[in-house]
Amino acid sequence: MNILHMKYAAEVAKEGSLSKAAQNLLIAQPNISRAIKELEADLGIVIFDRSAKGMILTAQGEEFINYAKGILNQIDHVEKIYKDGMRKKAKFSISVPRASYIADAFVKFSKNIGSEAVEIFYKETNSQRAIHNMLNHDYKLGIVRYADNYDRYFKSMLDEKGFNYELVTEFSYCLMMSKTSPLAKKEHIKIDDLEGYIEVAHADPYVPSLPVAKVIKEEFPDNIDKRIFVFERASQFDILCENEKTFMWVSPAPQNLLERYNLVQKKCDDNKKVYKDVLIYKKDYKLSRLDKLFITELCNSKRKVFKDF
Repeated sequence: MNILHMKYAAEVAKEGSLSKAAQNLLIAQPNISRAIKELEADLGIVIFDRSAKGMILTAQGEEFINYAKGILNQIDHVEKIYKDGMRKKAKFSISVPRASYIADAFVKFSKNIGSEAVEIFYKETNSQRAIHNMLNHDYKLGIVRYADNYDRYFKSMLDEKGFNYELVTEFSYCLMMSKTSPLAKKEHIKIDDLEGYIEVAHADPYVPSLPVAKVIKEEFPDNIDKRIFVFERASQFDILCENEKTFMWVSPAPQNLLERYNLVQKKCDDNKKVYKDVLIYKKDYKLSRLDKLFITELCNSKRKVFKDF
């Protein structure tokens, strides 16, 4: 069945006349007449009754034209999407660790993307998933977080997989808690001071190819016997804000977020472990305008948030 013939038939049905349809379509009338006869022969039905009054749809013809209109509308919709819309949209995609300073940069970035049509994908996840998204799901940028003692392993792995990598920042985790928490009143906090409190922790720390049990043992000290695992950042702030017996290890957060949730962040004297946040992208990928805009906001947020840490 020829789609063009279907279009001719729909136009004839609308006008009730071969001549008017021919004028609208800028096609010779005999060509339309021949096309409709071929269409009827292909389908084995009579679409029109020909009379002195014009072209009248048969019962089968009415049923066919209803189907044809739906098909032609879908074709028009697909053409509109790909000719006028989707192909012209700029895209930005990034997978990142759950970090408030990165989210702050993303918010600033979102305010400055301009008036162009754009699709933006922002995924918070662990390092293993960030790399997976870039290799298998067409994410263009990623930020991976790892402990400094894994630096050689990560750089070797990123080289092997064909990534460029640039250091964003180095830091030691600080403690976040409610302003009303007894911990907030301490001038100096030791690891032992955390016993008896409830730790809020992200549930998926992971280093590619290393045993999960080994990573979990390193990331979650044994002196905490009450722990709440969360998979996103929104609920963690509600828990920390409302439950003064909770705390969380976090990368330094923006002051406006702390004030919004009535939280404080404090250093722990015993915590000397250093982490790295590293920006990655494929070696054959050229950074877009949106990529560069986000990286600028990321650097601005990092400088602002980390100046006291």
